Amino acid sequence: MSTSERHVRLFRNGRNQALRIPREYELEGEEAIIRKEGDRLIVEPVRKGRLLALLSTMTPLKEYFPNVDEDLPAQDDVTL
Repeated sequence: MSTSERHVRLFRNGRNQALRIPREYELEGEEAIIRKEGDRLIVEPVRKGRLLALLSTMTPLKEYFPNVDEDLPAQDDVTL
């Protein structure tokens, strides 16, 4: 975790309060998640593809899964 800090000014952008993120603190991507913990604001980049990376590390389950839709009518027989 980085221990460097920098003083920044807050400003208004329409009805929102904003701050300019200095270059050395730039986040990857185009989106971020912000949350408040007490009087701290935590800003994290949205990391795409994390679920796929996690799933690729998992081994397949060896359990049998029952056919849960065996008693349902065929899709073609349903009138909406």
